[in-house]
Amino acid sequence: MPSTPARCSFTHRLAQGLFAATLALAGTAHAQASAPDLPGKGVTVLPVQNNIAEETFQTVLVMRGLQALGYTVQPIKEIEPSAQHLAVANGDATFMADHWTPMQEDLYQNAGGAAKMSREGVYSPGALQGYVIDKKTADKHGITRIDQLKDPAIAKLFHTNGHGKAHLTGCNPGWFCARLVSHHIEAYGLKDTVEQRQGSYAAVIADTINRFQQGEPVLYYAWTPYWVSSVLQPGRDVVWLEVPFSSMPGGQKGVDTRLPNGKNYGFTPNDQHILANKAFVEANPAAGKLFSLMRLPAADINAQNLRMRQGESSQRDIERHADAWIKAHQKTFDGWIAQARQAAGG
Repeated sequence: MPSTPARCSFTHRLAQGLFAATLALAGTAHAQASAPDLPGKGVTVLPVQNNIAEETFQTVLVMRGLQALGYTVQPIKEIEPSAQHLAVANGDATFMADHWTPMQEDLYQNAGGAAKMSREGVYSPGALQGYVIDKKTADKHGITRIDQLKDPAIAKLFHTNGHGKAHLTGCNPGWFCARLVSHHIEAYGLKDTVEQRQGSYAAVIADTINRFQQGEPVLYYAWTPYWVSSVLQPGRDVVWLEVPFSSMPGGQKGVDTRLPNGKNYGFTPNDQHILANKAFVEANPAAGKLFSLMRLPAADINAQNLRMRQGESSQRDIERHADAWIKAHQKTFDGWIAQARQAAGG
């Protein structure tokens, strides 16, 4: 989910050897496919992904679809979001299954936008983000909005190191959500009373959950789909905080973040897309069709992520989860493959 500064040096290294050759061969390999039901035969693809293990499930499902079409799929390469976008745009990688809109729109445009990339269809709709506190503290002190933390007495409820400022568990340094949290702290007048606690999100949120379980107040940034909302359930354990007004940075400046129900959590709802290299999609209509058709409910991602939280987190576990999902939705999956083959003339 979230984003980091451009890493041109990485994409330069990634372009060497096999990665540079992959897409150069895509068009001719597609034309040479010998079996009409395997339009991807002879074509090698490279998926890239964020370093969040909980997004691997989505990527593996796409890989399984491509394999069913005959494509040779290399192991996932984990790189930061801005490098993902640049790699896909430049043809150093084939696709990513965790492109968020509108949150990563700036990364998309900066990497070349529609001229270099394809993002047809919505893979997983309705992802939410926002600020969360434990329900016990919210009810006791009547806290419903993030700007109430301008009050030093309220902010002090959430401090953990004695300096009095509230500790807001935030995003990995360099991710777009980290930038947005910092923007909100400034926009809502919280610089003197709130600080974003950054690091590996998995590590800092684990510490936050531990403090909650010890009965301490907690304040954190959250997004769905992700397993945290299955462990600390909104409405039961925690509550979302509203913001006093919409305030977005960069290309989203001026965007109204209010939801249809009138609530305003400070973030626009996001859809996740499969983002692919445009030249690859044009040379491989079967893959392009597959990318446009695949759809994965956020609730299914949450359920799989919770299984990872409970210990089933190895690559083999995640692949088993993906295969089980396909088996449970076999008719849908087979329909995607059939339509993708038709797009290739098979």
